[in-house]
Amino acid sequence: MARLDGKVALITGAARGQGEAEARRFVAEGARVVLGDVLDDDGRRVAESLGERAVWMRHDVSSEASWTAFVDTAKRRFGRIDVLINNAGILGIAPIASITLEQYMRVINVNQVGCLLGMRAVIPAMAEAGGGSIINVASTAGLEGVAGLVGYVSSKFAIRGMTKTAALELGRLGIRVNAICPGGMDTPMGRGDDFEKVDTGNVFASLPIARIGQPDEVANLAVFLASNESSYCTGADFVIDGGMLAGPQWGG
Repeated sequence: MARLDGKVALITGAARGQGEAEARRFVAEGARVVLGDVLDDDGRRVAESLGERAVWMRHDVSSEASWTAFVDTAKRRFGRIDVLINNAGILGIAPIASITLEQYMRVINVNQVGCLLGMRAVIPAMAEAGGGSIINVASTAGLEGVAGLVGYVSSKFAIRGMTKTAALELGRLGIRVNAICPGGMDTPMGRGDDFEKVDTGNVFASLPIARIGQPDEVANLAVFLASNESSYCTGADFVIDGGMLAGPQWGG
């Protein structure tokens, strides 16, 4: 039996990168998935490649109406909701001295508010199904500061706090809530134009596991948290960073 047989999962930010890897891994493990993103062409391509076990919907995570439609689509197509992966996120690089409120709130509305709205939206359906698993994608930037990323860092710290609060509130409903905290990942966002002046190869070479992380590795962790194998895990941060936060690297 596949590890996610019978489960229905909502995955945001699923048109490419980490979300796409999660969608593909979930279908391979027997789940049915509803993919959401604002990148229509990429999202449709992923859903079509996954066949009848996947459905695509354009989804803006910062919109309450879009969340209502996203949940309704899952229930209408597959009858239930067992898993939510709040994966959608954006960066927005700017130092505190010059960041505008508009720049800051753009990141907060997608990363932080989107996560809150997603958790709230799935509670009734998960409770009706007898429980479920919410997986919030935070970051190692939710565990330490990063210069130039005040909006992103703020949102990821907030996601970890919301995760723990939700775990306390929803445990009696059978809903588990955990956070994944990836380090640097080989995704379009992780290798995007924002990092064109950063020597990321040198950064990753200094890690105990001396390479960049792969989206499939995060997807494997998400499968564990979505499955019954993690039935006693809630309110926790699951770090996947190649040892980046283990301590300072003094050579090697």
